[in-house]
Formats: sequence, C-alpha cells, structure tokens
Amino acid sequence: MDTQKTIYDISLLGGHPALDFVNTVDSRGERWGPDFLKSYDDLVAWARRLDVIAEKDRDALLAKANRSGSDAEKELGHAKDLREALCRLFLSEFDDSQVSPNDLKLVADMARRGLSQQTLGQVGGIIEWRRSDAKDLDAISNRIAVLAAELLTSRDERRPVRACQGRNCGWLFLDQSRGGHRRWCSDKTCGSNARVRRFRAVGAA
Repeated sequence: MDTQKTIYDISLLGGHPALDFVNTVDSRGERWGPDFLKSYDDLVAWARRLDVIAEKDRDALLAKANRSGSDAEKELGHAKDLREALCRLFLSEFDDSQVSPNDLKLVADMARRGLSQQTLGQVGGIIEWRRSDAKDLDAISNRIAVLAAELLTSRDERRPVRACQGRNCGWLFLDQSRGGHRRWCSDKTCGSNARVRRFRAVGAA
C-alpha cells in the first residue's frame, strides 16, 4: 500500500506494468480503495509513467478525451473492468482459485485489438513488433491487455506473482526475491508495519 494519494507519485512496486495497473487501487486488503484512477486523464498519466504510451500519444489522447468527455468516461470504465479482471486472474495464480472464463475473454478481446494496432518494423537491423500511434481512447487498455496476456502465458518462464500480506494492502508483485518467499510489496512500508504490530503484540502479551 502506498501513502501517496495521486496517480502521479504512487509507488510502482509490481515489477510489471500489468501488476502496477492492478495496483492503482490503494488497498485491496481489509478495506478497498481509494481508487487512483479518478478520470481518463489519470489513466493517461499512469500510462505515460509506465511507458505504455509515448509523449505524443499522451497529447493526442488527452485532446480526444477533452473533445468527448462522455466517451472518455466510458473508456475509463472499460479500463477499470480490465483492471479488476486482471486482479482476479493474477490472484488465481497466487491462491490457486478458479479462473473465470469471462475474465479471460475480456483480456483476450482487448489484447486482440491491441495486437491489431501493431506493425512490424526494423530497428538496428532487428525486425520487431512496433506499436502504432495511439489514436483511439481504448489504446491504453488494449496495450495493457497485450502486456498482461504475455505475463499470464509465461508463468512457467518467470517468477511467481504474489499478493502483499500487509494489512489494508493486497498489492500484486513479481516475487524476485532470492528465496521466492517475499510477503510484502515493500519491506519499508507493509513489512515494517507488520513487524511493528508483532512487536506491540508481544509487548502486550
């Protein structure tokens, strides 16, 4: 859990953009929220921080959102639907719970649109997929879905996804610890708070 309350300075502790996207809700523990994505502008700001979009994409999307506020609000709702689907899917990896076919379909449909917005290009003699300019309001969600699908399908090739065990947290992260038993999104915040609570509990016993 992060003590900052804006999308511009929340910590990025997930180790992957898809997990950091899920973590745009401050707490998923004993309480839920607040939600850092309060407007489409917040979604754009987050995407720029994570390099999901380029600077020119940010300007184009903000301009389009300003021209059609209702469409931007609708797309923000779609982005949040994706975020919650991703939260459930990655939690199913963490706790071995049942995967929802509806969540998989949502991610697949958005990822398919995202892939259709890519082109093959050559950079430094290497041919690779390149993102087209973000012209439509759904570009951010579609790109996140592509990244999330890649992470979801690479489970056997990467470190596991964990959920922070801190009270009032629940943030997701890739466990890059040496032993593979990391419990906290941040040892300085949730880890430290847990140790303080244990110390006080022992003292009160």
